[in-house]
Amino acid sequence: MGRWSARLAPAFLEVAAIGNVRKVLDVGCGTGSLTLALAEAAPRATIVGIDLSQAFVDHARTKSSDARLTFEQGDAAALGYGDETFDAALSLLVLNFIADAEKAATEMRRVTKPGGVVAASVWDFRGGLPYYRIVLDTAAVLDPIGGEALRARVLSAPLVGPGELASMWAKLGLREIEHTSLTMRMEFRSFADYWQPWLGGQGMIGPYVAGLDDARRALVERHVRLGYLAGSDDGPRSFAATAWVVRGIR
Repeated sequence: MGRWSARLAPAFLEVAAIGNVRKVLDVGCGTGSLTLALAEAAPRATIVGIDLSQAFVDHARTKSSDARLTFEQGDAAALGYGDETFDAALSLLVLNFIADAEKAATEMRRVTKPGGVVAASVWDFRGGLPYYRIVLDTAAVLDPIGGEALRARVLSAPLVGPGELASMWAKLGLREIEHTSLTMRMEFRSFADYWQPWLGGQGMIGPYVAGLDDARRALVERHVRLGYLAGSDDGPRSFAATAWVVRGIR
């Protein structure tokens, strides 16, 4: 997913419009896509990226020697920073994966100074991510128990529906709330480029695919491949991908 985060990050920052800030927090920084984009968009700012995964933090640290960037292991729902520490707190494609997303958003608000921006984005899994739906819908038909459960879990995740992010921001008491969507393209070189990451257990689909026995995995792969090919030869494909974005002021 890191390649798509890097592509979405600049557009997300345009909507976030954090201004001429001095200190920014990237919540759920992963391998550093948003943090690195912030380094370019806010040349005067120091930027802290936190993630629950130490492996992601370690990898992010290898991607830049910019002294303004700091990557730390931490829990989004229990941020280890004082009140009003940052000029802005941002989160890219993470909140819907956090068990207590409202607590994480509350923490983002807490550590942001009055007048600062709190902004987040999540994928529109239900209607805006066709490259996911090819697998989810295929699995649900071929595997009525595990596949249906996977689809229900992904598509009913919190905050991925229209207006859900904005409702949470309003509940937190943020003001001047703006809610919109951003659409980009996800491009794959071939079906192998599309399918291989899930064999390694990536994303919400990966553990399901990796956990199938050989026969069921081969069946799902065969029909997902047909969906990817769509009657044409194997090769590059480009899918639209839409994310919800919310911005508010503390």
